[in-house]
Amino acid sequence: MGQRIALTVEYNGAAYNGWQLQQGANVATVQGVLEAALGAVAARPVRLFCAGRTDSGVHATNQLVHFDAPTARSPKAWLMGSNANLPDSVVVKGVQAVPAEFHARFSARSRRYRYLILNTAVRSALAPAQLTWVRYPLDVALMHGEAQSLLGERDFSAFRAASCQSTTAMRHVDFVEVYRHGELVVVDIQANAFLHHMVRNIVGTLLAVGCGQLAAGELAGLLALRDRTLAPETAPANGLYLVGVSYPAQFSLQSFPPGPVFLLPDPD
Repeated sequence: MGQRIALTVEYNGAAYNGWQLQQGANVATVQGVLEAALGAVAARPVRLFCAGRTDSGVHATNQLVHFDAPTARSPKAWLMGSNANLPDSVVVKGVQAVPAEFHARFSARSRRYRYLILNTAVRSALAPAQLTWVRYPLDVALMHGEAQSLLGERDFSAFRAASCQSTTAMRHVDFVEVYRHGELVVVDIQANAFLHHMVRNIVGTLLAVGCGQLAAGELAGLLALRDRTLAPETAPANGLYLVGVSYPAQFSLQSFPPGPVFLLPDPD
């Protein structure tokens, strides 16, 4: 086994059928193009493991992945060589050697996502694949208040996809912040892990709260009922970003800001 290498990766997921490679399917995935780029540098096949398997159309500013290098290359060679072989929609931001016991998925302590909503009367022509447009005014204060009922260790069956393969619906949410930044409404959420479509299902329910379809207290009631069929529809994929993954300090992983300026500062 060669040196284990960790990468921080940013990608625009609009053109991809999610992160995960799909054997036998003629579809583009982020894993597929990144493995091909790294394989060109290594001159051998490379197998990647990621922190979060993002869905079709979902983006990332700080996805963490690892691989065991089949050939010896410097961090600079992995960085520059992979980026030279990647399309504009995917970029490796950082490369570092990690201990053999590090695993991008299983060593992670938490994942952080941001969901971006353009809350204007007229849609934008500039970034329709990067933002979810909602034309009706949203009550952001009520959305934030309702989201606090999600904190802690809870059963999130009401917000998991029917196709979710997790053996348990229990997850621990560290925080949820809903705030306005100019014309954007941001949902910022961190948990130890997420169920399939969990963030998008939570955002869909928060949008129903924000436009008055759900009253104060109803989100907590839906959570307690643990029935996905009773909750509002899933929010679109295009507004969702994986913006950070945290690991134990022993791995000393590089830290990057959440992303380009349009992905927002933290709330005041």
